[in-house]
Amino acid sequence: MGNGTKSFGPPVVMGTESIMSKKAHGTTEKPPQKNLLWGCNWEKADEICCFNRHYAEHSGYFMLTQWPKQVNRTEATKYYDSVTGKLLFTAPIGRNFEEFLKESRAHGWPSFRDEEVNWEYVRVLPGGEAVSVDGTHLGHNLPDSKVCKIKIYFTLFI
Repeated sequence: MGNGTKSFGPPVVMGTESIMSKKAHGTTEKPPQKNLLWGCNWEKADEICCFNRHYAEHSGYFMLTQWPKQVNRTEATKYYDSVTGKLLFTAPIGRNFEEFLKESRAHGWPSFRDEEVNWEYVRVLPGGEAVSVDGTHLGHNLPDSKVCKIKIYFTLFI
């Protein structure tokens, strides 16, 4: 997403490049957990979340998993870091499931708004990369005129 030095206003919590420094397993201390939900591919999750800073699984991948059939459509769902298991997102909040799904489909990846992000564990780097405080690559912050939106890759699937 570039090496610019963007800054995003509250409630976004900015992080520094040091979060993504080399660790025991790429940018994380260990690989993703083996018990990924919804039939997600572990090898691809490992590649995207731990050994990658710029790329993602193909657009729409989340719709090819069991997620569309199994996700709760009436209550908010909690989404966790695939490596650490820490709570990163709860969605939908402030919109219904159909609105969450429509926006996610339009972006090609699950897309979370400010109020759905657990800023205790999520950071946005100056170039727009969204990461966990533990070094898991999450996606990219793609704000629009309404809100900060983070499109997320495999990270939510445990």
